[in-house]
Amino acid sequence: MFLVLVVTEELRRLLVRARSGTGRLIQVLIQDEQLVLGAHREPSQSWEKDYDHFLLPLLHPQEPCYILYRLDSQNAQGYEWLFISWSPDHSPVRQKMLYAATRATVKKEFGGGHVKDEIFGNVVDDVCLQGYLRHMSLSSGPAPLTPAEQELQRIKITEGRVKQVKTEISVDSKHQTLQGLAFPLQPEAKHALQQLADRHINYIQLRLDTERETIELVHTRATETHELPCRIPIDVPRYHFFLYKHKHEGDSLESVVFIYSMPGYRCSVKERMLYSSCKSRLLEEVEQDYHIEVVKKMEIESGDELTEQYLYEEVHPKQHAHRQAFAKPRGPAGKRGNKRIIKGAEENGKNS
Repeated sequence: MFLVLVVTEELRRLLVRARSGTGRLIQVLIQDEQLVLGAHREPSQSWEKDYDHFLLPLLHPQEPCYILYRLDSQNAQGYEWLFISWSPDHSPVRQKMLYAATRATVKKEFGGGHVKDEIFGNVVDDVCLQGYLRHMSLSSGPAPLTPAEQELQRIKITEGRVKQVKTEISVDSKHQTLQGLAFPLQPEAKHALQQLADRHINYIQLRLDTERETIELVHTRATETHELPCRIPIDVPRYHFFLYKHKHEGDSLESVVFIYSMPGYRCSVKERMLYSSCKSRLLEEVEQDYHIEVVKKMEIESGDELTEQYLYEEVHPKQHAHRQAFAKPRGPAGKRGNKRIIKGAEENGKNS
């Protein structure tokens, strides 16, 4: 089932022109029970260079929309288009439902034969250029590998694809991974780590480019402790460095923590393997080359785990709580103890 809304004449004319290859981007909004034109952009450069420049300013954090984005590739019907459904987490539930029910109407109005691909997103990382490229990579990737195929893949990686790799393979971990892969940090990531070392920033998010075999900077947005859960993507793995400012036993402390977020089996086998394998060498480089002391290293599946209490207890574990729980109880003191001893002696005398 899908909801049929009235399409304004302005939008309909533009969609007709778009099918012939005119335009780069069309934003479609729902207003007063009608599908209306929100924004329209003409090509400026290649589709990759236009993408974030045109798209990102239209992504309102509380308002869903549809976006048709023209690629530079063509099929038998003309230029191919990308159909983007933007439905941010903080938009009203009624709006989300309305847009979800109307998506098929918009595609039908435009013409499904022109749509090469569709993506859906509720955070910017889902639909930005890197998000779309990641979507394409996963969509075109091979089917999940069998255990034998995984082992063959590991052998190939060890023999030729990745340099500076130790051949030791861990068989004790839950997921077998190659140990010590070294992907190079890109210049932006190196600069960010130096800024963290100098305390000019307090948060870094890094990602692996599994095709180029590099470590890329995602962003360095200033982050408070209570905002940290919102920095953890729900569908892709990431590395995070966070300068945790807090008080402990009356002292003000700044502790760098490393967080490796891996949202379970939503990620491909290749991603899980490479992120796990690159972690230790990345930390070695950070601590040795940038002199950043990482006081705590943790692995999580979801940002929901990163409460302020959890972070504090990870950095300052209660080391003596176990001993206190099993401490020998103190015996009674004073005259009361002496009386009990005398009484026991008198009873023994009577029995003899």
